[in-house]
Amino acid sequence: MVGVVVLVVGLFVWSRALQSADPDIVSRNGLHWHPRLAIYAKGERIGIPANIGLGAVHQSIHTHEDALQGVLHLEFSGVVRKQDLRLGNFFRIWGKDFMEFGPSVTMTVNGEENTERENYEMKDGDMIELRYE
Repeated sequence: MVGVVVLVVGLFVWSRALQSADPDIVSRNGLHWHPRLAIYAKGERIGIPANIGLGAVHQSIHTHEDALQGVLHLEFSGVVRKQDLRLGNFFRIWGKDFMEFGPSVTMTVNGEENTERENYEMKDGDMIELRYE
């Protein structure tokens, strides 16, 4: 009987250790982050509407009234994976194609050039700037 208990406890501990080693998991307990996004098309700023992703079912990535300042809300509960945080997910929720604002785009994150574009995994406090030509 003691052997069975030790085996069950050991399997549980081993399982938890494997889960915590998953490099794709950002958080197991959800998160609430606020990156900022600025979009320019041919030099003119594109406004991001309020309440994107809010409705009968609230999306984990959405906007509120502070969208005019470019604030995105990333509000996840439970397990959050890297792919959940991709910038392209916001565009999908918004109903926009990433390249909708122009045929070419340059991107900076926190003032540094970034080529990940829609695959960029947003982080709390990021300042993301997209410039379309």
